[in-house]
Amino acid sequence: MYNRIILAGNLGRDPELRYTPSGQAVANLSVATNEKWRDREGNNQERTVWWRVSVWGNQAET
Repeated sequence: MYNRIILAGNLGRDPELRYTPSGQAVANLSVATNEKWRDREGNNQERTVWWRVSVWGNQAET
């Protein structure tokens, strides 16, 4: 079982590709997503959330 999520954002740095001792590819990367809204007083607010992502297998190598 696995989880799937779709993030639209910006890469924080280049992905880091490594291989497990058994030869499985793993890519680690950081993605920043931004959320903008207007609060109850009418002021614009913005929040950036950083996501640490690990991609395994064939997708890690593409």
